[in-house]
Amino acid sequence: MPTSLRPDRDAVALAVSGLLGGLLLWRLGLHTQGGRPFSAPWITLVPVTAMAGAELLRRNAPRTALTIGVLALVADQFTRGSLATVLMFTDVMYAAALYGTPAAARRLPVATLLVTVASTIGFLAWFRRPEALLIGLVIGLVSFIPALTGVSVRSHRTAADAARLAAAQTARLAEMDRIQAVVAERARMARELHDMVANHLSAVAIHSTAALSIDDPETSRNALKVIRENSVEGLAEMRRLIGLLREGGEDGAPAAAPTLASLDALVEQANVNGAAGGLVCVLEDARPAEAGPLPTPVELAAYRIVQESLTNALKHAAPGPVTVRLGLADEVLTVEVTSVSGSRPGPTAPGSGAGLVGMRERVALLGGTFAAGAEQDGRGTTLWRVRAELPVRERGSRE
Repeated sequence: MPTSLRPDRDAVALAVSGLLGGLLLWRLGLHTQGGRPFSAPWITLVPVTAMAGAELLRRNAPRTALTIGVLALVADQFTRGSLATVLMFTDVMYAAALYGTPAAARRLPVATLLVTVASTIGFLAWFRRPEALLIGLVIGLVSFIPALTGVSVRSHRTAADAARLAAAQTARLAEMDRIQAVVAERARMARELHDMVANHLSAVAIHSTAALSIDDPETSRNALKVIRENSVEGLAEMRRLIGLLREGGEDGAPAAAPTLASLDALVEQANVNGAAGGLVCVLEDARPAEAGPLPTPVELAAYRIVQESLTNALKHAAPGPVTVRLGLADEVLTVEVTSVSGSRPGPTAPGSGAGLVGMRERVALLGGTFAAGAEQDGRGTTLWRVRAELPVRERGSRE
């Protein structure tokens, strides 16, 4: 309820209209009853004025307005009466149910119904004539019907407010979902772009540095050859990604996504890129011979993990073997890449740390496990091992 007692425009209009109507009826000598204790015509204006004052408080102080209205209506019964007083009381009762407290809105229809029934029974027992029922009807029209109407309008307004609130909440949730979808898509695009380009650009950076630092025509020629191959492949990867973005594919994996069958070519390319740094890449596929193709998201994630691991080996690994191992058991694909940890002579490329983050995100999206770090083998050599376990099917899914 508003705390200010200043009446609004509607209340002022109703009060002024009711008061002027009462004055007009009084001036014309139109009254609702006769033979009352206070039969002087001017006394009729007192309840009319009091009821007009109640109208001013109908919205800001409905309980006070109803109290004044009841007293004014009772007082009107001891005068010659005015129809304006009765009509203004119906509006005060309606406003009390509409703008009052929830408790008042619940109680007013019940209270006015009881008053109507009790008055009807009382007047019928007193006059012992059927016409006494009309008195009860008038009381119901003046009190119960306005209260019931006010409660009905209040219920509709409450339902409308609840519907607007629910619509606003739904809109906010939809906006949050849209933002989350955009963020997730941007993260996926960032992973794809990094994994596609990082390998080729790392090879270009290392071999261009070697070509600039070693004054040997054959070495420079070989380096330029590797640079050209990686540049061409990198451009092809970029065109594929740009084409995917333009087409706006609906699948979670890019169109024509690389698969595990492409790992041979990837390892061979890694051997070419890492030959100058003493790296020897080997692929060990321990999957069963009868194993068929895996779901596209799983094969794409495994391919990108191997690609990023080989890129990291090209940047940071010491001369020695780089082993890629694949295994499939209990519907879990295992991807493991090991390389010798340490420093090596010759040019290197700086790392940003985004590769490990991207690999963890890929594995997490599929519900798998990921680990990367240095460890000792049985001969005391420090190895850098990347291991990912990717579920072939969603956890808990059944055939």
